[in-house]
Amino acid sequence: MTLASRKRLVAGSALLLIGLANLGMFVNWLETLGVLAWARRVCDQYITGTSVTVIAALLILLPSGTVIAVCAQRCKVCDVLLFRRGKYCSECGSRV
Repeated sequence: MTLASRKRLVAGSALLLIGLANLGMFVNWLETLGVLAWARRVCDQYITGTSVTVIAALLILLPSGTVIAVCAQRCKVCDVLLFRRGKYCSECGSRV
């Protein structure tokens, strides 16, 4: 374990403890704003067991790269990842 990774571990642990210490205060602030009551009301009215089951099934069945695969493509020549919808590769100039 290098010194940099130890520093990251200590800093991450300290930030986690600070975040957990302030979590109760954040929840109380949301309660005073009425956000939690609104969320409960929305869940009771609109989210049924069937919708939760369908959402969970979609999250399990869809592969993780599906969203990226729709927006991005790879060049067949240089194998670079292209995020835009052009006809030509920006790296090697070949037609995509």
